[in-house]
Amino acid sequence: MISIKIRQLTKRFGAITALHGIDLAIEPGELFFVLGPSGCGKTTLLRSLAGFHVPEEGRILFDEEEVTRLAPHKRNTGMVFQSYALWPHLTVAENVAFGLEERRVPRGEIDHRVAEALESVQMGAFAGRKPNGLSGGQQQRVALARALVIRPRCLLLDEPLSNLDAKLRLDLRTEIRRVCKEFKLTTVYVTHDQKEALSIADRMAILEGGRVLQIGTPREIYRRPTTKAVADFIGETDFISGKIIATNGARATVETAIGRFEGVLGDATVKPSAGATVTVSIRPECWKLGREPAGAQNSVRGRIGEAVYLGEVAQYDFIVGSTLLKIVEMNPRFAGASASGELTASVDPEDVVVLADS
Repeated sequence: MISIKIRQLTKRFGAITALHGIDLAIEPGELFFVLGPSGCGKTTLLRSLAGFHVPEEGRILFDEEEVTRLAPHKRNTGMVFQSYALWPHLTVAENVAFGLEERRVPRGEIDHRVAEALESVQMGAFAGRKPNGLSGGQQQRVALARALVIRPRCLLLDEPLSNLDAKLRLDLRTEIRRVCKEFKLTTVYVTHDQKEALSIADRMAILEGGRVLQIGTPREIYRRPTTKAVADFIGETDFISGKIIATNGARATVETAIGRFEGVLGDATVKPSAGATVTVSIRPECWKLGREPAGAQNSVRGRIGEAVYLGEVAQYDFIVGSTLLKIVEMNPRFAGASASGELTASVDPEDVVVLADS
């Protein structure tokens, strides 16, 4: 296991700056995700770690060894690509063995390590097949085995599940986490799939425009986004504009067009003053519906418009005056309430995140 330290990393392609002074510290054995919209710089960052891109500024350290300008083959990283990148004319075992043969490992050890790597990803029975005789999920397992067999210092994954269908992605998420933890690999995983990251990451970084917006555990990122961009990217949320009435430590009271809300500051280091314009973020599943009257704050009166009933959950358009809120109700009671008058939607202060407007 190694730590990875990235210090003020800047990468340019002509007049375009893809990475702007990136700072990251990844712990030994950590499964670290890098997320963001297309063009945010996440793949450029991963390829810089692999040695395929040489940055104009900054440093990359594996433990205390600087590898910023070290050739890719000297870094001993294992990389899994989105496109699998398997040799079609080689068998599964020959594909997995390729990296060891390039390193001139003795034949007996190659055979042992290839068998071990294929068993670790449950592909031992397919060693003699060619890639075109495998499903997409099986090909991705072979690509993972090929990365593991060289016993890399760290594992780099570039959107490895994006070509697979939903069920396969779900199955392989758990498999990838199991393998990474079993081999005690420091892993950097690039994806734009939020559910993928939330379900298996130890920590994650959200990138936008080549800059890190926030770093944290999945729960921290989802429950306490520090900016509107992070809240909008990770999951669904209701945004309500308002103005600060008062702050008290990490809490704030906000007046909005649909009522007054007490909540938690998304970024506790930024203390907006009274009268400052802010945005309130409330996740759809945090609202609670009822028939009791609305309270003085953190509750609103409205009615259900469009309703989508999904069995264990229902999704509602909840209309409050001219404001439309998205509400998700578990074990739904009000799925047929679109024509039955007004309801109250309330939310706990801990579920109200107050975000300073930039």
